[in-house]
Amino acid sequence: MRKDEQGQPDMINKAIKLVLILLFIFTPIVFGSMELWACSLMELGILAIIVLWAIQNAVRNTPAYRIGRECGIRNFKYEILFISIFLALILFQIIPLPPGVVKILSPKTYELRHSLAISIPQFALRSPQFQISFMPFVTKIEFLKWVTLSSLFLFLLYWGFVGEGFRGMNHFVIAIFLIGVFESLYGMFEFFSGHQQILHLKGGPFVTGTFINRNYFAGYLLMVIPLSMGFLFYRESTKKGRFVNWRQRLSMLDGKTVLITFGVMVMILGLLFSGSRMGILSLLLAFSLISLLFGDLRKGGKFSKASVLILGLGVLWGVWIGLDAVINRFFSVSEDFKSRWMIWANTFDILKDFPVLGSGLGTFGQIFPMYRSFHIRRFITHAENDFLQLASEVGLVGTGMLLILFVFLFFKAVSGIRSLPNSEPRRHIGLGGLVGILALMFHSLVERNIQIPSNAFLYTFIWVLVLQATLFKTSEKFVRGEIR
Repeated sequence: MRKDEQGQPDMINKAIKLVLILLFIFTPIVFGSMELWACSLMELGILAIIVLWAIQNAVRNTPAYRIGRECGIRNFKYEILFISIFLALILFQIIPLPPGVVKILSPKTYELRHSLAISIPQFALRSPQFQISFMPFVTKIEFLKWVTLSSLFLFLLYWGFVGEGFRGMNHFVIAIFLIGVFESLYGMFEFFSGHQQILHLKGGPFVTGTFINRNYFAGYLLMVIPLSMGFLFYRESTKKGRFVNWRQRLSMLDGKTVLITFGVMVMILGLLFSGSRMGILSLLLAFSLISLLFGDLRKGGKFSKASVLILGLGVLWGVWIGLDAVINRFFSVSEDFKSRWMIWANTFDILKDFPVLGSGLGTFGQIFPMYRSFHIRRFITHAENDFLQLASEVGLVGTGMLLILFVFLFFKAVSGIRSLPNSEPRRHIGLGGLVGILALMFHSLVERNIQIPSNAFLYTFIWVLVLQATLFKTSEKFVRGEIR
């Protein structure tokens, strides 16, 4: 633990770590924080962290801290710019504007607003003002979520330089791993016991952990499993010495390595029994990338045999228990794809009517019934595609900002990881986190994932973790006191 100038432990850093770990535990357990009260508590927790950070800066505004802050800003100035522009766009959606301006920027919004205004008495329309968002109140709620998570992202980037560095992040990885194992064990206990509860609610016929939907549960595990694999390889790469053969390697395994391996297999089993078809395909994609990226080049290996073995044992365990119900779901793919295709087509119609600035962040559930062209008994709240829904809500301008931001972050992470030697342990955590991000985004092509608060929270943290692995040299120099 780093100490301040008086030689006393930094209690503020401890408090920040404690709140973060509590958030890692809390956000997935309460139904993925889908309830408004749970999401609000998550936002309050993040606010508490930022307040503690502000106090820390006021108390310890030393030259080293200023250098760390400037280093973080200098490395991510473009990312900060694009995040700011996107948030400004969302704020612009809920600002009252003159009707003429709205008519130019979003003709469809003007048409809808004008048609609704006709029924209002004229005395209430002496100075009418319209908003870009179809439902400004809903957009305000979503705006606060994005502001909160963006603030967390920027805070963690800075804190990685002036806190405990990359080494301190490992404690959070362990917490995330344990939560993923707990979710899987709890879900399988409820499923196989026949109790089939999600806390106090009645559950479905598949494993969902404490999530209200199996796909949200699968999306969460898709980030945790690759990150856990990266942590497993990280621990193995820190051990000194080389193993002549697999027998010697097996005999040298310690208890922690065995427990982590078992935990990963439990999570694989949980994801398989979730019955999420795209989740299972995304898992296979993730392990394909892991086996290729974690190959030991020093020994001439083109792929990681250990990762293939872990996946194989997890799948065999599932086959031994029985995967008939899961396999049967793949035979109904065509029917489900047809319904999704109709939703996507109607969502694209929304995008065509609101191409520039969108219908308003978070307004899909309210505006979709106006465009629905097919009969369905349930109320559709999402487009079964995170990216298409986001495009319909924020338009091409907002989508373009986020796409540019993702490209910047992705290439910065890839170039940073490539600059690390194959023997560098942190490379494994960076690769594991990046694979988890890609697996979640692949799953989001046919599901809602990033809109789930717990998944969005973990997604934000993993991005920071990957970037910390990228910039670990600067961070470590600061932690060792080489930067003054």
